[in-house]
Amino acid sequence: MTGAKDRMREKKMKNQPRNVTYTSSGRGTGRGQGSQACGWVRGHQPGGHSYSQDLPKYITASYFAKARAAEVNAMLKAVSKPAGSCHVFNALPKHMRRRAMSHNTKRLPSRLREGAQRLAERSHRAAEKEKKQLPRSRSRRARRRHGNLLLEFNRRQRKNKWLETHIWHAKRFHMQKTWSYCLPLKPTAKSFRASYRAMNTHALLQDLSYFCCLELQGSEEQMLRALARLTSKQTGPTFAAASCLSGARQGSVHLYKADQFPQGCLGPADFLWRPRVPDASDRQLWIWIHPDLKQDVLSELQLVCQCSESVSVSEESGPAVERPAGRKRKRDEDDAEQPSKRLLGDGTRPAGAPVRWQSPDTAITISDLTMEIVRYRLIGPLAHVVLTDTLQPASEEPCDAVSLHQQQTDVFQLLRGVCSTAELPAGCVLGLTVDDPRLTLPQKRGKSVPDLQQSAEDDRLRDLTLTGVAAHCSQSALWDTSARERVTHNRLSEQELNRMRSELLVPGSRLSADRQAAVPLLLVHQGGRVRGEERLHWGSGWDLLLPKGWGMAFWVPLVYRGVRVGGLHMSVKHSQFMGQPHFPQDYPDCPAGVRFQSEQEAELLEKFKRRPPSKRTNYIKHGCLAPFRCPWQQLTEEWEELVNLSTETASCCRTRASDFTVLRSLKALRRLSAWTRPPSRRNSSPLTHATAAALQQECGPSLLWVRLRLLGKGQPALHAMVCAPTTSDLQLLLQDPHSSGPQEPRHKDHLKHLRQHKTSPEEPARAVRGVFPAPLPSVLSHCSRLTLGWVTQGDFSLAAGCGEALAFISVSGLLHTILEQPQEQRGLVLLRNPSSLQYRFARISIDV
Repeated sequence: MTGAKDRMREKKMKNQPRNVTYTSSGRGTGRGQGSQACGWVRGHQPGGHSYSQDLPKYITASYFAKARAAEVNAMLKAVSKPAGSCHVFNALPKHMRRRAMSHNTKRLPSRLREGAQRLAERSHRAAEKEKKQLPRSRSRRARRRHGNLLLEFNRRQRKNKWLETHIWHAKRFHMQKTWSYCLPLKPTAKSFRASYRAMNTHALLQDLSYFCCLELQGSEEQMLRALARLTSKQTGPTFAAASCLSGARQGSVHLYKADQFPQGCLGPADFLWRPRVPDASDRQLWIWIHPDLKQDVLSELQLVCQCSESVSVSEESGPAVERPAGRKRKRDEDDAEQPSKRLLGDGTRPAGAPVRWQSPDTAITISDLTMEIVRYRLIGPLAHVVLTDTLQPASEEPCDAVSLHQQQTDVFQLLRGVCSTAELPAGCVLGLTVDDPRLTLPQKRGKSVPDLQQSAEDDRLRDLTLTGVAAHCSQSALWDTSARERVTHNRLSEQELNRMRSELLVPGSRLSADRQAAVPLLLVHQGGRVRGEERLHWGSGWDLLLPKGWGMAFWVPLVYRGVRVGGLHMSVKHSQFMGQPHFPQDYPDCPAGVRFQSEQEAELLEKFKRRPPSKRTNYIKHGCLAPFRCPWQQLTEEWEELVNLSTETASCCRTRASDFTVLRSLKALRRLSAWTRPPSRRNSSPLTHATAAALQQECGPSLLWVRLRLLGKGQPALHAMVCAPTTSDLQLLLQDPHSSGPQEPRHKDHLKHLRQHKTSPEEPARAVRGVFPAPLPSVLSHCSRLTLGWVTQGDFSLAAGCGEALAFISVSGLLHTILEQPQEQRGLVLLRNPSSLQYRFARISIDV
């Protein structure tokens, strides 16, 4: 027993401080040990100097209490308010604790009951508080009712609006919240090559309803005079082009701020004139723009058209939701505050903002039709076959429109005999009125194939492929606001369609069409690749314009015809395969392009910081000054200084932050395109120092959009550097046409002693390891080769079968480079990825 007690005592005393010694003489005396002084000794042990253990003669009570007050308060707080996992039950010995004490406090000793009761009450109050914060729970059946679903959808669209096909996309795509919309990015399944095959051999479907539509209505002369201030004939056809002014073609322009060309670029836009209506003096014009461009263009249109007076218009948001009869709702007051209709509004304007403006001076009216018209795009050579299989011309039309409807139907039926969409003239427009495509929805999903039995020698088909659609056949009731609202209101519900299908005698047969269910629409041809000499008309297709509310009614029948569906990612790849700039990343001189570049830089830098420091690429050692952002302004300034331009121009470039422009003059582009081609294909004036100096003076500090194709292996990456080859590099290529190219010597990291640190939470990090801090050194001569520009899009091109890149380079740098190159090697540059030291040979192509 004695040994057990000693072991228990040692266990209890093992956590005592080592400088405290406890001895007991009473226990030792009985065991034959020598008599020792009882008590405990602090400090030095026997054998050395020790403190006196005698009691003091007196103490000062105030000093003694003050010295021990903090310790006493801490002890009382720990005892009265246990923290963490401590509980009142821990005050009991282990052999007295019972599980039932947590439910019945009367099982505790009387001295602990009060504290246990307080803990129980506090836990009960916390549970009630959490329960009150939670919304009133409803069963899943109640939540899935149609009306409740629409209310929930409206709540989730307060910040980012949905397209009509949002739910269909959300089940199959990765969604991205951008431009105040929730848009599909790319499918969850692997479908990149399948989507390319669809664009190349069949059809790819995209929902472009997020594009904004601005309508101008007024006198044709007044509108053309106002719109002429926003465009320039140097960039191509304008709003006054004869083929587009009749309404038979869709046109494309580059918009600038009023009277500021070539400065102040806003971005690209597509426009469509309504065909002239007999006995009508006013014209209608639709301008389709990117949502990130809407506010900038709308402000300029109001300025040039003098439309500052807003007009109040009562907007209809769609058919009301039918509530089940005979059932009372407990949340009538809450539902009264929220609309019981699905919001089909616009995500690019705040709620309650005006949508129509007019001018008392010019008599021009500007209307915002964003989200009022659904726009789908079919890309591929068989897009017209998909349309002819899906759409059925309306069987009945009003008597006054029978002749026009019959002519439009005949033209539409001729499309069946066209072998490829590329055979039709680019931009032609066809108006049509069709039945509800849900009436002819096939039971199984198939794939549309062309009709090879139709005669290809038909004269009407030949005239269609040569001249396109006549202007009067481009007319449609879709231009009328009242007609669009009537069609939206008369749309049959899915419940009614299912009831009609259940009443069919032969399952799967065609449903009877209702005269009021006829839908007016517009078919707009997209020409695809129209510039350059390679893969002409690749990526052509058709755009389908519908009234709002009919999105899913046409989307599902199109999908049932075997088309692939793409998102924002395929839109970028489509532009890249066509060799055309994509908005907004390929427009660095536009406000939207500047915003995109800032957002992209923040995203890439954050992704770079998430990697461990040992796994990051050291861009300083690779000689890459700008791996996340392209300093276009600094590049143009340094090239202007290098080619010995005037000192005044150089100083002006330094003072103005947005002085550089992108060269879009067709005359200058044709000359540059001819100078960078092989000598056998050059058909313009020869390149000399005089002609180069004249072009430099005309263009000023500007950038040039080019297409690069690698001569050998390699895959260009984002922000890859475009450099000028030296004489030894060109000799290397002559000796070995399959040469991989030169290599950049590894640079020394002079900033390796810097670390990412902050002096305050609000201050950003001073330096990131492996990245050059601002301000940047010379971007022109930092590496062993002079930098011409950077790549904005780069990848292995499935259409070309090699690595292709789209880049911006300095016009002065290009002229300086090709002047020093032999004629047979003009247009050759070097390409180097940010994370590599290997240069690759590439050839420049300027498509005009």
